This record gives sequence, structure tokens and C-alpha cells, in this order.
Amino acid sequence: MTAVISGSMAFDTIMVFNDRFANHILPDQVHILNVAFLVPEMRREFGGTAGNIAYNLRLLGSEGVPLSTVGSDFEKYMEWLNSHGINTAYVKTLNDQYTAQAFITTDLDDNQITAFHPGAMGEGHQINVPTDYSGAVGIVAPNGRDAMLQHAEQFVAAGIPFIFDPGQGLPMFDGDELTKFVDQATWVAVNDYESRLMQERTGLSLEQIAERVKALVVTRGAEGSWIFTGGERLEIPAAKPEAVTDPTGCGDAFRAGLLHGLGEGWDWQQTGQLASLMGSIKVATAGTQNHKFSLDDLRKRYEAAFGSNAPL
Repeated sequence: MTAVISGSMAFDTIMVFNDRFANHILPDQVHILNVAFLVPEMRREFGGTAGNIAYNLRLLGSEGVPLSTVGSDFEKYMEWLNSHGINTAYVKTLNDQYTAQAFITTDLDDNQITAFHPGAMGEGHQINVPTDYSGAVGIVAPNGRDAMLQHAEQFVAAGIPFIFDPGQGLPMFDGDELTKFVDQATWVAVNDYESRLMQERTGLSLEQIAERVKALVVTRGAEGSWIFTGGERLEIPAAKPEAVTDPTGCGDAFRAGLLHGLGEGWDWQQTGQLASLMGSIKVATAGTQNHKFSLDDLRKRYEAAFGSNAPL
């Protein structure tokens, strides 16, 4: 199975604050906010939506084809992608830019404060959706604004069914633009907060959004996910993780599970359960591309989590 991924490549600098932000931010003084958090734990990871999704698809035995623009500092990340057999034919280096950079601080309640420099990601529209991937599925994940708009149109023109996953890029678009994305997409995937923002901006309820696509997926953290399809709402339970170590990249692992199930023609119950399991595996490991498993191990985890055999 092949998935064409419009999304970012980024370096994630992840820091852990061994306390709670709430203990250090005075609600009545946020208009003069000036705080510093001591972060004794720090690491730099390979990340970005396209890189993370492609990595997870590779673990599942599928191929992810990222459409991304990167900077002159991308060499080590490129070596990592190549060493894992990830197709980099549509990863373009811009030598006058930095690769996108995220600086993420997480507290003991898994709250996150993130600063993000888009860098080369803002030129993602320099890459076009390839037209020679018959039978592939696609995804428009957070990327440069122009790239997201362009790639959605190009997926439609190429006849590639795709997931619209606005993620943290959702605030870049107004209601009319979001409605157009929904009408172009085959499926939509958002988290609970994003679903509320999308409803507010489009004026459409979840049920109305679902009527415009084959399925609407709403993730709800530890409460699992909803899949609106065929006039029904499926409730997919969250798979219990072995540990809660790092939430960064869980959404991308979940999306990879969706893409794999869709590409393989699974039903929505199976697809949602795989996506849930992928997110739980990721959350137990620090970093977005450090978790590993065999397909045999994945089958056992799937059966343990959901009481049925995985169609892997």
C-alpha cells in the first residue's frame, strides 16, 4: 500500500519541565506574562507530519511518499529516511532556508508549549502531487498554507482519495476554505479541539461535515475516537499504552494507522482500532520516530487490546 503525504519535515527539540505549568502561571497576570522554565531534560528528534507518518507506515509494511520542502541543515535527517527505506524523491532541499523547527516543552500533566519556525516548510507548494501513483491514498496534513491548498486540488485532479487532516494548520484557514477542503477530501480527521474549531468556522455540525465525506474521524485522547460514517457514529476505544512517556507524534502514528487500513480496504472498526493501537505504541516511547515493533508483535498487541485478530 502506498500513501502520498503532503506534510512537513521538521526537527523537534523536546524539553521536559518536571513540574506543572499551572503552578507557575498566574491567571490574573497573563497580560504581563514573563516566565522561564528550567528543563533539565532535552533532546533533538526527527519529526514533522510527513516524516512521522511515513516512518509509521514503514513499520506497518506500507510505503509513505512525503511531499516536503526542507532546508540546508537536513542532511542527517535525509540519511535517516534513506536508511529506513523511505521514498525521498519528493523531498526538496532549499539551501537558503532552515528546515522547519519545533521547540516543545512538556510538563508533568502532558501539557505542551510549542514555538514553531516554519522555515522551508513555507515553500511546500514548490512540490507537486505526483500523478503516477494509481491506487494510492493521500493525506493533506499540516504543511505550508499554499501547499495544503494546492495539494488538495492536485489530489482531486490526480484521482487520489485523501484525508484532510488540518491539525495545527487549521487556524490558517477561514470557514469557506475549510468547507472547500472538506468537499474536496474523501475523509476528514481532526482531534476534539480541532473539531470544535472547524464547526465554529464552517458553521457545520459534525454530522453535516460527515455527510460531505465518506468518513469523519474525531480523536478524543484517552477516551478513544469517533468515526462518523454511513449515518452512524462508531466509538473506537483507546488502546491502553504500556507507559505514557511522550505524546508528541501520537496523532501522526494514528493517521498512519488510518492510511494503512484505508489502503488495505479494511472496514472502519478494524481501521480505527489499528490507528488507536499505533497511537498507544508511540506514546510509550520518547520521540516521534524511535518506537519499533514487528508485525507479529503488532498482531498480538491488537488481539490483546481489542479481543479480535488483526487483518495484518
